Amino acid sequence: MEITDTPAAELQQVSVTADGSKASILIDGIDYSRVVSGYTIHQQAGKAADLVIQFAQGKTSPDFDGHARVAVGIPYEPGPAAAHFLSAIDAGLLERAALARPDMDGGPHGFTKAVLAQLQQWARGEFDQDQAQEVS
Repeated sequence: MEITDTPAAELQQVSVTADGSKASILIDGIDYSRVVSGYTIHQQAGKAADLVIQFAQGKTSPDFDGHARVAVGIPYEPGPAAAHFLSAIDAGLLERAALARPDMDGGPHGFTKAVLAQLQQWARGEFDQDQAQEVS
């Protein structure tokens, strides 16, 4: 999830009461429960809490009553990051790397599975030096 990049907010009084299936969220005495579908509270010892509210499906956390900086969360969309990653891929290098994979099989969609596995490996930052020499 990305967080709106608004300037640091002043502390607001926050009260969250969760019962496991739903939560009541009050910010400065105003009930936002019906418009919030998820929230996250993060707090480091000795510092004010940060509350991120989401207007999309999310997870709840335990009860909280105190002051927090409040930000609105925006659901993370992986499309732009994936497009950027894929635009940097050399098609010839990807083809050679996929064909050289030891886990490539001759079954249905074997080559496509190998290409996807290779892309996942590269996306994690894993680059096998032995495989690179075989591909070259």
